[in-house]
Formats: sequence, structure tokens, C-alpha cells
Amino acid sequence: MSWTTTAGLAVGTAADALLGDPRRGHPVAGFGRAAASLERAWWSDSRGRGAAYATVAVGVPVVTAAIAERMLDRTIPHTVATAATTWAVLGGRSLTREAELLGRSLADHDLDAARRRLPHLCGRDPATLDADGLARATVESLAENTSDAVVAPLVWGAVAGLPGLVGYRAVNTLDAMVGHKSERYRHFGWASARLDDAANYLPARLAGALTMLAAPLVGGCARDARRAWRRDAHRHPSPNAGVVEAALAGALGRRLGGRTVYPYGVDDRPVLGSGPAATAADIPRAVRISRAVSLGTLATVTAARVGASALRKRKPAR
Repeated sequence: MSWTTTAGLAVGTAADALLGDPRRGHPVAGFGRAAASLERAWWSDSRGRGAAYATVAVGVPVVTAAIAERMLDRTIPHTVATAATTWAVLGGRSLTREAELLGRSLADHDLDAARRRLPHLCGRDPATLDADGLARATVESLAENTSDAVVAPLVWGAVAGLPGLVGYRAVNTLDAMVGHKSERYRHFGWASARLDDAANYLPARLAGALTMLAAPLVGGCARDARRAWRRDAHRHPSPNAGVVEAALAGALGRRLGGRTVYPYGVDDRPVLGSGPAATAADIPRAVRISRAVSLGTLATVTAARVGASALRKRKPAR
């Protein structure tokens, strides 16, 4: 991979931090509409049909991105294309802004406004949540979505360039659309959910490690974050969300997990971390860690790419 990928990732990350998501014509929304149309045409209560759906829905954009990368490689247009794609697939600024707005509603004791805002962050049923429940949902969403919407795209972009960025966002979008445990998608969405688990396995652990390192920024302790990760993460139903949520719980010195109500049913989550339950006062602290993790990820992938490039140059020719 050329230096243009590294530069494009950095510029795209800066664009997301400054501008947030594109306001009109968002390509991820366009992909979602196309994937929804394909799902309506292909749906069957079958894992096999769901696997075929995931293969096509992810494969087509990945092949298209690979062709574009081959045509543009090592040129300024490649940097521009990588930066624009990075900006489109990241969601860090939008995530922290929504969390801050929900936190302000809670601080103003406006539960109705906070409940209206929660669907921008996660798929839980807000009608059943009190102020502490909304705060807990927000903190947990910050943990999981920082990994999904920032760390993982940057990791896959660093590893595989444009196809990595596009492919990861396609996988993660399909998981959000069909990867949950409703009756309609229990079988059809199985392949999409497992593909998302695989794509996020390493990025979630990088996010957990960076959360540990960021704990002192909010008065926490890296050892407490590590302890919560090792003790509690494996009990979470998700192999990846458990890591980042447990690490954040330990970094904040708070307790996460418990009864979680979705439109399709109730999920009794294990307790993560120790100490008092998360409250609205913890949302700004979680936002600060989210931003630190995002910045740490960019620094990590940049250093990894620069180091790999230096090693290739030092390797003697045969």
C-alpha cells in the first residue's frame, strides 16, 4: 500500500471530526437502501439464503472499490478517494454529538427529549427506560459504536485500503439491518452477524486496550479497566461488545449491563464492571474516552503503516 492510503485515512478522520457525517446523499444510506431492496427480494427463513445475500451485498462494493483502488493507486486522486471514503464510513463525530445532546436532555430532566434521541444511538426501546437506564444505554452505545464506527473502519482501511473501508462498512451495516435476533432475521441474518463478529474481533480488542490507556483522562485506572475486561467480557453475548463495554465500565469505575429491552424482546445482559450504576454524569466522561480512543486508533494505524513501509524498504532485494 502506498503513502496515499495513510494520508487519506488521516485526512478523512480529520474531516469526520470537523464536519460529522455528510448531511445529504450519504453513501452508507444509499447502500442501506440497496441492501434493503435486495433483502426484500431474497428473504427466506434460511441461513443459506442469508449467506448468499451477505456475499452479494458485501462482495459487489468490495470488488468495485478494489477496481477503483487499482486504477488510482499512488496518485493524488487516490488520496482524495481514500479521504472521502474514510469520511463517509466513520461516525465518530455524530456518535459523540448525539451522546452529548442526550446527556444535556438528562441534565435538564427532560426525559421525553432523551427518549426521542436514544434511537439515534442504539436500537433499544426507550419507552421503558428511566434517566439511569438512558444513561447506561448511552454509555454502552458509546463503547460499542466507537469500536464499530471508528476503530474498525480505520483498522480495515489501514490493512486493505479502499476495499477494506467499503467492505467493513457494508458488513457492519448488514449486521445492523438483519443481524439481530428477531423472528424474521434469526436465520436469514445469521451469516451477516457472524461476519460482523469476525470483522470486529481484532478492532474491538484494540479499542479495549486504548480504553484502558485512556482511563486516567477521566479519573479512572487502567488496571481497573483491564480487570473488568478480563473478569466480565466473556460473559457478554457478543464476543466484541463485551470487551469494549467491560473495559469502559472499568475505566469509569461504573457498573454496566443488566436487563435490556429491544423491540423484538428482552435480553438479560451480565453485569460488567463494579461500583455504582452509570448515570448522566458519566456520559461526558465516556465521550472523552471515545474521542481519545479515536485519536489513539489513528495514531496506531499510522505508526503501523509507516513501520511496515520502513521494514519493506530495508528488506534486501533477492
